[in-house]
Order: sequence, then C-alpha cells, then structure tokens
Amino acid sequence: MAAAAALEAAAPTGALWGLVQDFVMGQQEGPADQVAADVKSGSYTVLQVVEALGSSLESPEPRTRARGIQLLSQVLLQCYSLLLEKEVVHLILFYENRLKDHHLVIPSVLQGLRALSLCVALPPGLAVSVLKAIFQEVHVQSLLQVDRHTVYSIITNFMRTREEELKGLGADFTFGFIQVMDGEKDPRNLLVAFRIVHDLISRDYSLGPFVEELFEVTSCYFPIDFTPPPNDPHGIQREDLILSLRAVLASTPRFAEFLLPLLIEKVDSEILSAKLDSLQTLNACCAVYGQKELKDFLPSLWASIRREVFQTASERVETEGLAALLSLTTCLSCSVLRADAEDLLDSFLSNILQDCRHHLCEPDMKLVWPSAKLLQAAAGASARACDHITSSVLPLLLDQFHKHSQSNQRRTILEMILGFLKLQQKWSYEDKDERPLSGFKDQLCSLVFMALTDPSIQLQLVGIRTLTVLGAQPGLLSSGDLELVVGHLYRLSFLEEDSQSWLAALEASGALAALYPVAFSSHLIPKLAEELHRGESDLARGDEPTKCSQHLRCLQALSAVSTHPSIVKETLPLLLQHLWQVNKGNVVAGSTEVIAICQSLQQVAEKCQQDPESCWYFHETAVPCLLALTVQASMPEKEPSVLRKVLLEEEVLAAMVSVIGTATTHLSPELAAQSVTRIVPLFLDGNTSFLPENSFPSRFQPFQDGSSGQRRLIALLMAFVCSLPRNVEIPQLNQLMRELLELSCCHGCPFSSTAAAKCFAGLLNKHPAGQQLDEFLQLAVDTVENGLGSKPSRSQAFTLLLWVTKALVLRYHPLSSCLTARLMGLLSDPELGPAAADGFSLLMSDCTDVLTRAGHADVRIMFRQRFFTDNVPALVQGFHTAPQDVKPNYLKGLSHVLNRLPKPVLLPELPTLLSLLLEALSCPDSVVQLSTLSCLQPLLLEAPQVMSLHVETLVTKFLNLSSSPSMAVRIAALQCMHALTHLPTPVLLPYKPQVIRALAKPLDDKKRLVRKEAVSARGEWFLLGSPGS
Repeated sequence: MAAAAALEAAAPTGALWGLVQDFVMGQQEGPADQVAADVKSGSYTVLQVVEALGSSLESPEPRTRARGIQLLSQVLLQCYSLLLEKEVVHLILFYENRLKDHHLVIPSVLQGLRALSLCVALPPGLAVSVLKAIFQEVHVQSLLQVDRHTVYSIITNFMRTREEELKGLGADFTFGFIQVMDGEKDPRNLLVAFRIVHDLISRDYSLGPFVEELFEVTSCYFPIDFTPPPNDPHGIQREDLILSLRAVLASTPRFAEFLLPLLIEKVDSEILSAKLDSLQTLNACCAVYGQKELKDFLPSLWASIRREVFQTASERVETEGLAALLSLTTCLSCSVLRADAEDLLDSFLSNILQDCRHHLCEPDMKLVWPSAKLLQAAAGASARACDHITSSVLPLLLDQFHKHSQSNQRRTILEMILGFLKLQQKWSYEDKDERPLSGFKDQLCSLVFMALTDPSIQLQLVGIRTLTVLGAQPGLLSSGDLELVVGHLYRLSFLEEDSQSWLAALEASGALAALYPVAFSSHLIPKLAEELHRGESDLARGDEPTKCSQHLRCLQALSAVSTHPSIVKETLPLLLQHLWQVNKGNVVAGSTEVIAICQSLQQVAEKCQQDPESCWYFHETAVPCLLALTVQASMPEKEPSVLRKVLLEEEVLAAMVSVIGTATTHLSPELAAQSVTRIVPLFLDGNTSFLPENSFPSRFQPFQDGSSGQRRLIALLMAFVCSLPRNVEIPQLNQLMRELLELSCCHGCPFSSTAAAKCFAGLLNKHPAGQQLDEFLQLAVDTVENGLGSKPSRSQAFTLLLWVTKALVLRYHPLSSCLTARLMGLLSDPELGPAAADGFSLLMSDCTDVLTRAGHADVRIMFRQRFFTDNVPALVQGFHTAPQDVKPNYLKGLSHVLNRLPKPVLLPELPTLLSLLLEALSCPDSVVQLSTLSCLQPLLLEAPQVMSLHVETLVTKFLNLSSSPSMAVRIAALQCMHALTHLPTPVLLPYKPQVIRALAKPLDDKKRLVRKEAVSARGEWFLLGSPGS
C-alpha cells in the first residue's frame, strides 16, 4: 500500500520534470503554459516547480540557467496572485541574488521580478529592496528594448502600489531612476519613462539635489524629432511623445531656471517644428509658473515672441506666439504679490507698449497688424492688462483715425479699435465709472457715426460691427446715442444700395434690439410702419420695382428686429395687418409679395422659439389669422377674385406651411393641446368660431365634398398636426385619419391628395405602437392596393405608399420592409417605374415640412444605414434579373440610395457596387447621371485606391458627360474630372494629353459656371506630375 501511494505521488512530479526538461533542454515554448495551467488548477505548487528546476537553476551553463529561470518567471507571470507572503519573500531573495548572475540570465530575472511586483502579498520593505538591487546590479541601458521596458514596468508597478515605501528612499529613488533612464532612445520606453518622471514630480517624491539632473535627463529629448516608421505596429506618433514630454517639462516651477533658456534658444532657431513646440511648451508652463520664475527671463521671452510675430512667414507660429504672450500676461496678472514686491505686470506691459504702440500710427505699413495682435493678446489676459493697454492705445487710435483721411486707412484703424472693444466684453465692472471706455464714449460714437456715413462700403461694414460691440457694453450708450444709432441703422437699411451694408445693418439691428427694445420700439418701429404703409400705396399704384424693393426691405427689417418679446408684439400685428390688406384687395400684389410676408413671419417665428411666452403669443396670433385668410379665400364667390386665388397657390401655401410649422414645433405640450382642440375641429366640423373676422359666406368643409380651394388647405392642417409634440393627444383622431386616407386617393387635385398623404404619414410616424396603429396601417395598405389596381387613382395611391413607407422606415417599423418590397416591385411597372425609382430619393432624404426631427417625428439614428443594409442587395439582384428596358429604374433607385448614404458606410461596399455606379453613368436619364456623379465625387477623394482600378472607364465617362445637354450634369462631370487628380499620379499620367485636349471644349461653354469648372479641372490636369504638385 505504501509503495502504491509513493508511486501515485511520484507520477505528477515525474510529469512536471518531463515538462521542465522539454522547456529547458528541448527548447520548446509550449510546456511553460502547461506548467502554469497546472499550477493554477492546483496540480502542482510553485515550490514543486522550483524543485523540478533545481538542476537547471544550478547548472554551470548560463544558457541552461537562463532557460530555467525563464520557465519559472513565465509561470509566475500567470500565477502571481496565488503566491503566499512567505513564498514571495523567498522568491524575491532568489531573484535579487540572480541579478548578479551572467548577463544572459538577467532578462529572465527581470521578468520574474515584474511578476512579483504585481503581488498583493508583497511584504513591506521588499519593493525598496528590489529597486535598490536593480539600481546597483543592472546596467539598464545595455539591455534590449523589451528588457528595459520590463524595468520601467517594475518601477511603475511599485509606484502605484508601494508609494509610501518608495518615498522613504528619499532622493536616492530619484537618482536611481535617473541612472536607469539616462540614454534611453526607444519611443516605446520613453513614453513610459516620461510618465514615471511626471508621477515623480506630481506625487511629491523627493528630488533632493537632483532637480537639474532630472531636467537634463528628460530635456535632452526636446524638441522631439521622431518620424514613426511606415506600418508601425505600435502606433506611437510624434504627437504622443511631444505631449508626454511637455507634461514633464511643464509639471514644476523648479525646472523654470533650466527650461526657459532652452525654450528661448529653440524659439530663436530656424526649425519651424522647434519654434512651435517651444511656444506651446511655454504656454503650458505659464499655468504653473509665477512671477518669481518668470522675472529674469521676461525681456528675452518678449523679444523672442515679438520677433516671431513680426517676422514669421508661418501663421501657426504667429498664432502660438500670441497664445504664449496671452499666457505669460495671464500668469503675471494672477500672481499674488507681497506688499513690497515689484509688480512685473506693469513693467512687462510697458515694454510691449513701447515696442508696438508707434507702429499703430502707420496703418499702411506691414507691422501695424502684428503690433495690434500682440497688444490685443496681452490685453486679453486680465481686466488689469486690458485697462492698462486700452487706456494707452485707444486715445492714439482715435487721434490717428482723424489724422488719416483715406477710407482704407480709417478702416484699418477702426478694425484695430474694434479688436480692443471686443476685449472689454470679457471683463465685468460693477462700478460704471470704473469702465475704461466711459471716458472715450463720445469720441467712439462720433468716430463710428463717421464710418457709417462714409462712401466706402468696407468702412461702413466695420463701422456696423463696431457699433454692435459698443452697444453690447452695459450702460455705455445714452438714450441720445441710441436714437442716433437707430437713425443710422434705418438709413443703412433703406438708403444704401449695396446689399452687404443693409444686410449687416439688419443683423446689427437684431442684436441691438434685443438689448435696447424701448429705443427700437420708440424710434425704429414707427418708421418701419410708415414705410410699410407707403409701400402699400406704391403697390396699389403699381409703382416701379425700386419702390417694391424698398418695400421688401421693410418686411425684412421688421423680422430682423423682432428679437425681444416686447418688439414682437409690435411687429407681428404690422405684418399680419399688411397681409389682410393684400387679401382685401387694397393692394395689387402677386404671389411674390405674399411669400415675402410669409418669409418675414417665419423669421419672426424662429426668433420667438427661444422664449415660451413669445412662442405662444406668435402661435395664438399668427396661426388663426393665416387660417382665417386662407379659409376666406377658399370660399366660393360670385365674382372670382385674382387676389383670393393668390393665397391658394402652391408656393404661397408652402410658405404658410413653414410659418405654421415653425410656430408650432416649440410649443409646450399643454399649450399645444389647447390649440389642437380648436384647429382639428375647424377642418373636421367646420368650427370657425376662434378665427378672426369669421363671418364666412358658406361652411368650411374641406373633407365633405369641399371645393378644390378648401381641400388645398389640408396642407395647413398638415403643417400644424405634424409639428405637434408626440405626447399631445389629437381629438377625433380616428375620423381624421380616415378622412385623410380617403382624400389622399382623390385624383381631382394632386396638391391636396399629396398633402393628405403627407399628413397621414406624419401622424402614423408619431403614433404609439398598438392596436390602433395596426388598424391604421391595415387601412393604408388596403387603400394603396385598391388604388394601384384602379387606373384613375394609381398615381395618388403610389404617393400614399411612398409617404407611408417613409414614415415607417424612419421609426424602424416591421411593416416598412414589406412596403419597401412593394415599392421595388413597382420599378418594373411601365407607368410608375420611373416615379418609383425617384421615390428612393425621398425615402433617403430629409424633408422640410413633415417627418422632421424638429417637428418631433420618430427618426431613428442611422436609418439610412439600416435601409441600405436591408434593401440594396435586393436592388442589385433586381437589376441583374430585370429586362433591359427596366434596368435604368433599378440604377436610378440604387444611385439615389448610395448618393445619400454616409460615405464611411459606403466605402467598404464600394468594390462590389462600383461597377453598377459606372453603368449608371451610361443611363440616358440626366437625374440618374447627376445623382451618380454626386455620389462618385467624394469617393474619388476618400477611396483613391479602389477608384484607381477603374480610371480608364471614369475618364471616358466623365469626359462624355461634360458635353451633356444638362448644365448641372456638365458641372458635376467637370467637378469629378477635377477630383480625379487626387488619384495616384502614375495612374493618371497616361491620360493627361487626352484629358487636356478634351477639356478645351467646355472652356467655350455658353454657361459661365461650366466654364469656371472647366478652367479649374484643366488647370489641375496641366499641373499633374509637375514638381511640387
């Protein structure tokens, strides 16, 4: 029995010994993982592994000892969490002793120590012991990269878990690490080493007398000059090293005396990357430095920054120089001073003013703008700095404006003043008298008003911007100033012929009206009202177009200044009253005039969206008015009126749809519910009681045998109900949906049936899932199938199918796949095939009136990607199996889908789909050609390697299409010819002569836009292959 037990115990040990021999003597790698797995499972202990390795570890042959220790280290790396404290102690002592062994053994010893550095059971004091042994026994920089990385990993592990013990070493730890890192060259190791240095500083390890040595051992890499090798598997970029080193250099003020001279030296060098890195590092240092660190270096730093901004040919260096100056000045502004200390900020700013101020007197010289930028950078640092510089510079600039009479010189000076005024907005002043601009207010206003009356448009534009900034200064402008401001803006809005000036004046009016509503209500709104009435008189007399243009400007001005709730209550009634005048026939107006009023109303509605009170006021006032006007116009008359018909035109109703939609989207659910209880009964029951002037000659019944005019107003119902928040309950919904469905298939008026289909789809999209939604969908499907089978209403049924499909695609409804398949089936229909192909464009594109995110529609993210994945394979298969006369429909549908697909989704599928896209270019349909060209142009830029395989076909087809009868196709083809030049040059060079000859023809095209694209494309082909191209 005893012999059997002994044999049983010896069996696993024998197996272990075999694995050890295979690894050590047989040079096999697999046994190490097997041994580790057995230790994890409990088959062996680490002690048994050490015993089995006994002869190997004591072998006189260094390679055998190295293999033995390597096996033990690999096992420990996988099983270190199983070790007991006693085992850890013995293993640490063993490995420390082995650090004195032959150099072939050291890498394996370090791997074992790395495993032990991860042990939770590591007793106190051993971390220090291990690091001391490494510092004393190992010459780290003579090791291979991977072994040096192991040393850094050991240090990192101990710093993370044994921080207090390491800090007990004092400066010896810092000195030891300096020796380890000194001479490191590998970027993988440097990233780890920089992180260790940063932790040494940020976690307050003792640096002792080794501050300069630590700085030297890291700063020797500055500035980083590293270019990663091609196809680098480690993915280390130059920027990673730059940022990591910068974090070290800028981590402590104790480096300042060594770092700042280095930065000054590198900024003054001729190497662009060194300049940029130095300025960016200086910027980072200023966040941790104080006046004490900067004091001795300020003159040199300022001289270097000034020289770079004055003389550099690089915008990036100028930008970084200005950022560094801002940081320097901020640092000096924020430093806390003793009572007896010198204030370096004042002397520093005085030096800047001394070197830059005189250049501001030379507006034609090249140093004027660099000087202004330097002064503005310094002034942007703090309120003190801003006051110091502004109080010195503003009087000079104001004086220079009057001394120079040329408009371009005055514009330069005013632009500089504008820059300093903008800086004042950064700082708040509690006391009005403290504001530095208060003393210059009258001079500034006088100067700005001079600019606004100057004949130079460019000077006027700068004057308008300056006026806006002045007005934004709290409490600066008096009521008298504001009256003059309003007068100038009014004049610029109406008397200036240049569109730039009056558009800028409108923008400024909107910005200032929000700040000074009383001034604009008192001085501008009455003038605009008078101008509007004068315009009505001019229109009534049918005056010349110039006066009509003034009238349109007045409408735009009314909407532009509607930026405050109190002003909206004055401008909105004016616009609506004007619309009533048009409807009553007092004004001779066409659809253009009505559309212009609606556009102004929409702009007012957009401005009201941010304020709930204004939003409700607009909705409550404008929507009933628009409905009343259109309902009145839709009533049958004994004598047909042209003016009434204008309100029922498609373009006018589309403009009103935008107004009502914009006025509804931002309503709160409570107010929207209040409104819906009035508007839906208007259309279903003819309840007009809430409309102004509601004495209509007959009932309003758009659904019950209503006239064509009344049915057209379903578009306005669509605008309202499809813009409501989703949680608003719509009264009589069941009846409304059935009426919309019935109207959508009426063939008397395509505009009304389409509006009904869109309204039905918009409501379907928002309807919560459930039995009622399923019933509505079944009704829709039955209506579509019946309509498609009936000749008179096929087109209307198809439109309904299209909009219902879109509503379901957007919300990922399961039925969407069936309806899409039905739509694909119609591609083969002789009558509806082309329309079905165009329908894919509608499914993939964003709408403006219904099914929008702004209108609270259920639009899932990435619905286009999902549609592409689900349906493009079927489109491709259908193309291959379709008869020849039907193939263009499939190509058109595919082209529309791909054209609106995000390019990152399309690129992986490009190799399989490109042949179909190229075939689509041969399709005679110009819509297909244009859609395909629009799809291919970005692909030429983003997937040059794939497109290069088809370059011959692309060149031929693009050149053929550059002679297309369609101007849009010619332009797109020439843009693609231009984009072709981004493909690899060797692929294109054989075609260069042919292309240059062919592109000579569109240079004489009768359309200027085509000639412009031809010049651009031909120029790029001419330069192809030339040096520097």
